[in-house]
Amino acid sequence: MALQTLPSPAIAAAKSEFTGGRGYLASCTVGLPTRATRAAVIAELDAAASGRPDPSAASAAVERSRALFARLVGVESRAVAIGSQVSVAVALVAASLPHGAEVLVADGDFSSVVLPFVHAGRSLRVRAVPLAELAGAVSPSTAMVAFSLVQSATGEVADADAIVAAASVHGARTLCDATQAVGWLPVEASRFDALVCHAYKWLCAPRGVSFLTLSHDLARDVPPLFAGWYAGEDPWSSCYGGAVELAPDVTRFDASPAWQAFVGAAPALALFASLDARALHDHATGLAAAFRRRLGLARPERESAIVTWADPDGAALARLTGAGIVASGRAGRARVAFHVFNDEDDVELAARALGR
Repeated sequence: MALQTLPSPAIAAAKSEFTGGRGYLASCTVGLPTRATRAAVIAELDAAASGRPDPSAASAAVERSRALFARLVGVESRAVAIGSQVSVAVALVAASLPHGAEVLVADGDFSSVVLPFVHAGRSLRVRAVPLAELAGAVSPSTAMVAFSLVQSATGEVADADAIVAAASVHGARTLCDATQAVGWLPVEASRFDALVCHAYKWLCAPRGVSFLTLSHDLARDVPPLFAGWYAGEDPWSSCYGGAVELAPDVTRFDASPAWQAFVGAAPALALFASLDARALHDHATGLAAAFRRRLGLARPERESAIVTWADPDGAALARLTGAGIVASGRAGRARVAFHVFNDEDDVELAARALGR
């Protein structure tokens, strides 16, 4: 894809919502807060410090965040549960599986996707294969396929079409971690039996805001292991005792929200929900493609906003850091990521830092 010299007006406007961004190529590690997120969190803290905390307003921010995430991934709000960590949501899904069931995962996938199955205490058989072989490895004995849509260590985009099709043929369920995807890659949560996502990376929310979507069929099998007051049909009437009526939909899997994090998340999610997902994808992957060309790296089978290459001694990462560029290194590879606040100048800065 050719690099656009000028972003679309909507992308340019979104870029202006960030005070930083120049030389920041680490959205795959942590996203940058928007101006509105910063203002909302500061205002909430100031109100609390002055003796006027507002739990009702914070709860409203939770529900707005839920609705905005639902819009981003194309489902109804009642199909979305809120929490603070991906691993907790995956553990809930793991608890739905029968003892001894087989779970198929991708080699080297993020630990929060894999470890809840390994340590579920249900004698689950976790089988790992290379991501490119995941669809072909689904068998009649596979109960669930769990994978990241975009791999954290490599930036590789999974062939979701093939994985979902293979799982359907063999009657297996699918769990997709979209943490490294939602925010630059169009995602339809309804394609998967379960989708998990932490919003502190590409959605630029404060850390402590995660989401879980479940199909109707899978939701019936998931036990509400972490049920608390917020899992009640009416949370504010569910604060005491055991005779609490849980919500009749996926919100019964809600964990008590980190209020300040959601106060900051709502304006960030609103920004991304207002953007055309395809335009954002083309902007981010266009920058990444231009950077790959400068480095002479092969084009991936499916375009990604994350670029990684072998860097076993950390020399490339050190050169980037020395040039004032914020990047990251994972699994013996250097890693850069291009997001809405980046442009062609960031490509130039990083390429020159690496002598290209």
